[in-house]
Amino acid sequence: MKNYNYSLLALALCSTLAIAADDKKPSWNVDKPAGKFTDINIDVQQGTWMNVSVSPDGKTIAFDLLGDIYTMPISGGKAKALTSDIGWQMQPVFSPDGKYIAFTSDQGGGDNIWVMKADGSEQKAVTDETFRLLNSPAWSPDGEFIVARKHFTAGRSLGAGEVWQYHKSGGAGVMLTAKANDEKDLGEPAFSPDGKYIYFSQDDTPGKTFHYSKDSEQGIYVIKRFERETGKIDVLLQGAGGAIRPTPSSDGKYLAYIRRVDFQSTLFLYDLESGEHIQLDNQLDRDMQETWAIHGVYPTLSWTPDNKKLVYWAGGKINSLDIASKSKTQIPFSVERSKKIQQAVTFKQDLDKDQLDVKVLGNLHMSPDGKKAVYSALGHLYIKDLKSGSAKRLTSQNEHFEFYPQFSRDGSKLVYVSWHDTAQGRVKVLDLASNQSRDLTPEPGKYVEPTFSPDGRTVVYRKSGAGSLLDKKWSLNTGLYAVSVSGADKPKLISRNGYAPMFGKDSKRVFAQDYGASPTLLSIDLTTEQQRTLYTAKYGTEFKLSPDGKYLAFVDRFKVYVTPFAERGAVIDISGSDTQFPVKQLSVKAGTDISWTSDSSSLYWHLGPELYHHSIAGLFDVNSKVKVDAKNGSSIGFTVPMDKPQGQIAFVGGQVITMEGDTVLQDAVVLVEGNKIKAVGTKADVKVPAGAEVIDITGKTLLPGLFDAHAHGAQGVNQLIPQQNYANYASLALGVTSIHDPSNDTQEIFTASEMQKAGITVGPRIFSTGTILYGAYGAGYTSHIDSLDDAKFHLERLKKVGAFSVKSYNQPRRNQRQQVIEAARELEMLVVPEGGSLLQHNLSMVVDGHTTLEHSLPAAVLYDDVKQLWQQSNTAYTPTLIVAYGGIFGENYWYDKTDVWKHPRLSKYVPADELRPRSMRRPKAPDHHYNHISIAKMAKELSDLGVVTNIGAHGQRESLGAHWEIWMFAQGGMSPLEALRTATINPAKTFGMDHQLGSIKAGKLADLIILDADPLKNIMDSDKVKYSMVNGRLYDAESMNQIYPEKKQRAPWFF
Repeated sequence: MKNYNYSLLALALCSTLAIAADDKKPSWNVDKPAGKFTDINIDVQQGTWMNVSVSPDGKTIAFDLLGDIYTMPISGGKAKALTSDIGWQMQPVFSPDGKYIAFTSDQGGGDNIWVMKADGSEQKAVTDETFRLLNSPAWSPDGEFIVARKHFTAGRSLGAGEVWQYHKSGGAGVMLTAKANDEKDLGEPAFSPDGKYIYFSQDDTPGKTFHYSKDSEQGIYVIKRFERETGKIDVLLQGAGGAIRPTPSSDGKYLAYIRRVDFQSTLFLYDLESGEHIQLDNQLDRDMQETWAIHGVYPTLSWTPDNKKLVYWAGGKINSLDIASKSKTQIPFSVERSKKIQQAVTFKQDLDKDQLDVKVLGNLHMSPDGKKAVYSALGHLYIKDLKSGSAKRLTSQNEHFEFYPQFSRDGSKLVYVSWHDTAQGRVKVLDLASNQSRDLTPEPGKYVEPTFSPDGRTVVYRKSGAGSLLDKKWSLNTGLYAVSVSGADKPKLISRNGYAPMFGKDSKRVFAQDYGASPTLLSIDLTTEQQRTLYTAKYGTEFKLSPDGKYLAFVDRFKVYVTPFAERGAVIDISGSDTQFPVKQLSVKAGTDISWTSDSSSLYWHLGPELYHHSIAGLFDVNSKVKVDAKNGSSIGFTVPMDKPQGQIAFVGGQVITMEGDTVLQDAVVLVEGNKIKAVGTKADVKVPAGAEVIDITGKTLLPGLFDAHAHGAQGVNQLIPQQNYANYASLALGVTSIHDPSNDTQEIFTASEMQKAGITVGPRIFSTGTILYGAYGAGYTSHIDSLDDAKFHLERLKKVGAFSVKSYNQPRRNQRQQVIEAARELEMLVVPEGGSLLQHNLSMVVDGHTTLEHSLPAAVLYDDVKQLWQQSNTAYTPTLIVAYGGIFGENYWYDKTDVWKHPRLSKYVPADELRPRSMRRPKAPDHHYNHISIAKMAKELSDLGVVTNIGAHGQRESLGAHWEIWMFAQGGMSPLEALRTATINPAKTFGMDHQLGSIKAGKLADLIILDADPLKNIMDSDKVKYSMVNGRLYDAESMNQIYPEKKQRAPWFF
């Protein structure tokens, strides 16, 4: 294979790139992105999810395959490519006169409608959308107009569709069908031959919310007909099995369509005069009714001009079906070509360090004079003298955790909250002179966000709920409370809504943020409790009023801004680009935890362990020339020793599945010293040192600890980190010693990760992307990317707090996804994208060099084109069979077939009110309706070709889900050893850790488990965990008491 390295400098020389007038940087070209490239070869006679179109003269077929469009004679043969790398072209449709082909292409940045001559020349964009992207073109009978599906997203990236009409020469277009809501899909438009109607399919299930894993037997999609003259919409076809892909014959007599018959996608003919339904072919590939299918629920079909035959894709082939006889023949095709793909971003991680650089400094607050910073880290309060001192703890107790510190305005006191899993929390005041603390709240609870009034007499705080992790006792009457610092009065509820309270100049008026259609800033009178909404900010995540009440600092799209504070008796909508009043951007990098000095002269904020500040003196003067420049921060973090146990322990006499190739040792010895594996071999090979602790594992099986490559689950509640997270204990109790969570609260999960590394809490190794790089709307989630610099901004802000990977989550445009990849390559990070159930986007992600594909490809069967592409890439696959797209989720199989709520280990570590509701009353379905088995078969075939395949339990059922994943891979045809590989060495390879984790080998870190069973004989015994060891610490899996190197008893649960 031939390798390439395109640099931005080289791109600047390309004549095809336009130079932006504002910064003179080259614009991003999807066809020539920066990156490292490899040429691969595709040579196939079958393809996956191919859209077809027959020319009006019946002589030519156009089709798409792996992002390119081809034509060939109707009789078949070697296909001619009309388009080329790297843009993704699909859904070709001949114009009525046969001179042009309309198609969907992302070569301009994102999916838009394009036209080209039938020979592939003179390609031109018809639409030019950058967010409301388009696909699925269809010509009007007169060849003047094109209709297409336009995509709309709101709070969820899933979105909904509308049918829009455009002139073939371009224009903004007009809407024909309005979306019913923000989440139910609509698409597959097709003109009637007389031009009076437009047929389309639509998800017509009840409600406004999109749900995966819907019931196709009840019917999901319907076919509707839009009357162009009146705008009237009628339902044409509906019922059991649904109705999709409406394709009218040119004589107007019939409508070909597809519906499910007992889970089998089947081609039907509908007589538009008599209403008769005629079954034509019950051997189609499975459609995508049960998942998200914005590019069409089934590939396009096409009639021959004489209306005697239908041409369509099924079984990896192009088929021609004679309507009269219902006989089907294949139209052979072959595609031979070279494609350019990016090398996937992969980088080694180093887990074997002596010191932990603490990067997560929670709820940072500056002293009134700006000389000291206080924050919560590793579960306790630390204070940092900015000039001379190192960070040091403020208290010496270790009974409870400490969060949310804040100075009083005079700097003499500190208010904060405590947390203990059984005693719960209190709001506390610490006298900084005497270092004595006392409780302000008489009752236990989950308290967060305390703040002093300007006069120091009152503290306002929020009482929160328990979430899924904490004890639900003392969770009533949540809201904002005010309490006297003297303790003379009981806490008073001042508002049931609002969070992050703050004061300005007046001690009788408190401000707070709130949720709504957009984040808001409230004003609350402490005497009357009257509320007013002052500001809204669509992408705002933080407001902070200055102590003198003159200025409002806020975080918008992760950057820090300041503006004069104003009230007008009505809501003011604000953003970083607002022009109503002057708004100054202070931060170059991202920032959080805004803090003012007491004289309102300076603002502070931080990014991970870096502190930034800026004076606002003269910033808003007439003709102000103050330069705003806060590029460089100062380090205020600290280091602590990594947890590393001492001693030697030997596991003697059992079977060892090493995951070093296929090596399985019998009557073996594994010697662990400190936190590393010292030796592995037979009893004859390995001598157990005198003084080493010995564990007899005769009759048992030792293997590497399991690594869940796609985990989810809470690590905290409102930044309160539990002392014992039952989900993390359940992980170790079931043998999961490492997790990678590709979507979690950034501060919570990296705090939990650091606490585990330091030995403060017990759990698996915790890796994460932090919060996703979201492509839809959501304050604190939306990551706008319009350039490589934008992408680097977002990756840097996550790397600063401990991320080595990011989750590119349904960024709508191809150029955005490519920019994330290049930013990751430059910053040496990994990119694990949200698959989103979009096959075409998934495949372009392989081409663009994503580290993995997360979630399954939605197609039930993958053919040689996809296999050859993926085989020649180094992109890994985490199909999350437990929530596999396209049918009933895999987890439902285990609820159906087993009594999950009775699982002896899970029921011990998960509260009954969390475990039982999902598992006791459960769905039931025929085995052939369980889609995960097809997905697992494809994963097995890809694995056989060298694609690294991983388990990913998705947080569906604590860590029992990791075993379900292993068992489902076995259902797909993997041997027990192959299935175990997906849960051990493969994830380690994927995340660049296989030199330190994933197999039983001398020199690797000591993460291992011992089973009271032989999983090679029965893979469903993988959950019979006797011992779990993580980083050299050994736990009895049943009790989760530590038994080595010293004995420690787990504290009782609250449940």
